[in-house]
Amino acid sequence: MHATTITVFDTPCIRLEAEGASALVALHGAHVLSWVPVDGRERLFLSERSRFTEGASIRGGIPVIFPQFSERGAFRRHGFARLRPWRFVGVEATQAVFEISTTSEDRDWPFASLIQLRIALTATQLAVTLVVKNSGTVPFHFTAALHTYLAVSDSRNAQLEGLQGCDYEDSANGGTLHRQSDYTVMFEGETDRIYSDVVAPLVLTDGAHTLEISQEGFGDAVVWNPGERLAAGIGDLAPGDWQRFICVEAGQVLQPVVLTLGETWCGVQWLNSGV
Repeated sequence: MHATTITVFDTPCIRLEAEGASALVALHGAHVLSWVPVDGRERLFLSERSRFTEGASIRGGIPVIFPQFSERGAFRRHGFARLRPWRFVGVEATQAVFEISTTSEDRDWPFASLIQLRIALTATQLAVTLVVKNSGTVPFHFTAALHTYLAVSDSRNAQLEGLQGCDYEDSANGGTLHRQSDYTVMFEGETDRIYSDVVAPLVLTDGAHTLEISQEGFGDAVVWNPGERLAAGIGDLAPGDWQRFICVEAGQVLQPVVLTLGETWCGVQWLNSGV
């Protein structure tokens, strides 16, 4: 893998290239902005209204959600990791490594920890691994997710397969509990679901194109599209942007991870273009 430091959107970024594929990672949040497999087609959605300023979150790509998913806890919504600058450690073997550390004095996360994002790239696959180590003296617990925005031509025609039989919490309807009975998930209006115990690979179908999505370490999968009504109130989405993406997030949301001194947890999401 070859890594180059460049500036995009007035933001320091690392461009990764391997086997004819490329990825672009902003140091702001260790945020994956782009993934283009060897066939040359962009697979991630990035809003043209994204903000690349200190303390702001970027709309699209793959935001790192840590140490709290949404408002499920006492800390900042979706955590601090996506809002801060990370360090680019370098390329270790086949992975590009980014990291950030915290101490017990941290205002957003008062625990000593080391968080890494590891990115591997082949001609047809992007693998993103989140690693969390407790480097302090007291245990802590957290929730986390890779909030992946997958580009589609029209969300209303997209289909997600592989969740049949999984239970889910319907966040768009008051957190009610359901079981996925249909073979496919369709996107009609707002969709916001947290699926538990996800083990099978998922397949996102977008017209003639398919993308395989799998994960390990993460127990849940969050499936989200705001729909037209909700999207109208999201300032960093342009009109019609809600039709251009489906979020399929690898998450550890419903059951927090507990780490004691010296313990490490990791979760990985693989995206495979299948070309």
